[in-house]
Amino acid sequence: MRISFLLLTASLCALVLLLTPASEGCGPGRGYGKRRANKKLTPLAYKQFSPNVAEKTLGASGRPEGKITRNSERFKELTPNYNTDIIFKDEENTGADRLMTQRCKDKLNSLAISVMNMWPGVKLRVTEGWDEDGHHSEDSLHYEGRAVDITTSDRDRNKYAMLARLAVEAGFDWVYYESKAHIHCSVKSEHSVAAKTGGCFPGDAQVILEGGTTKEIRDLHPGDRVLASAATDGHGPLLYSPVLSFLDWQPNVTKIFYVIGTAAGLNITLTAAHLIFIKDSNCAEGREETGEGSFLGPIEEVGTNWAGVAGLRTVFASEVQPGQCVLMTKGRVGSQAKLSAVTHVEVQRGSGLYAPLTQHGSIVVNGVLASCYAAVDKHHLAHWVLAPLRFFYSLMGPSEPQTEGLHWYPRLLQRLGQMLLDAGHFHPYGFEQGH
Repeated sequence: MRISFLLLTASLCALVLLLTPASEGCGPGRGYGKRRANKKLTPLAYKQFSPNVAEKTLGASGRPEGKITRNSERFKELTPNYNTDIIFKDEENTGADRLMTQRCKDKLNSLAISVMNMWPGVKLRVTEGWDEDGHHSEDSLHYEGRAVDITTSDRDRNKYAMLARLAVEAGFDWVYYESKAHIHCSVKSEHSVAAKTGGCFPGDAQVILEGGTTKEIRDLHPGDRVLASAATDGHGPLLYSPVLSFLDWQPNVTKIFYVIGTAAGLNITLTAAHLIFIKDSNCAEGREETGEGSFLGPIEEVGTNWAGVAGLRTVFASEVQPGQCVLMTKGRVGSQAKLSAVTHVEVQRGSGLYAPLTQHGSIVVNGVLASCYAAVDKHHLAHWVLAPLRFFYSLMGPSEPQTEGLHWYPRLLQRLGQMLLDAGHFHPYGFEQGH
């Protein structure tokens, strides 16, 4: 056991040195053995937004959750901002522009400091905050206190491009150089920030055990053998892979999950940041099975020639779109998975968070092949950096979850990854709040 622990420790040390590909060490950013240079701030161009996605997507501020009025239950989510370093226009004379969510308030206060540091004697000015009068589009985040329109106190429009950049650096989830007269900024909802969950399945998700029986994932134990793909990239035949441990195990929580429905009639439910194997188009690559006794119903046979399945890759569950294809299986060892078109993607609450780790890095859940990994955008990278843990458990034997929550090894990898990799490699909901 002592030798195995030393091997795992040595592997972790090597991981720190090898986690970042050589190409990532060549560009600008944090280097080794050098003092970190001051970051150069690049002003936003007119009509540019950051990040470069639509405002109401997961990668930015997320979906609207409905208008907040003074009489609604959610009005208590808004908090007034009395920061004297910020000028509030408040043209309605109701104090509405001062009301915002706590997250918006925190980012705005941070930006106010940056503005004074950048332009001594100049303050941040808010022209629009929470809107209770219907002056914006139907689904505007102004109605939820999650958006502000800002200028500088001297109203010098030559400063607005840099003001937008400062807003990005202050941590706003979406910044838009919307007009020559102001910058628009918005944040995620308090609920979505609290809903960061890493990557897991709900407790009632089903896996296929050796022998063909099914079991809910909440009842799964290390040592059980479950259906998975023989190949790291999902291309191989199916086999039963031993469950080594759980990367996350939280039986008593309720979280938000994505439900991916298929033409075969089966749904897989998983968190936004979990990886799943998909193909972008052309699900009908072979013959259609509709014979009686089919485990999944009508699905498309891929067959043994995997060279014909171009573009098979992993994506985050929140990125899956109708019309793409996922890999399905009847549950027979040695058979190939089949393609089935995604018909819908929905969001729902579910109980429990479970992330089993198999020897082969994949798992069939509700008849759909998924990765065991989450948060980082590359399945093969996650599989590689978790090799020391899989090696450890292959020597020592499977391990029951020791405590509730995230396993210490992926927790360490998250911290290393955030230091060594660009933020673009990670899902915005990939790290649970507090981890």
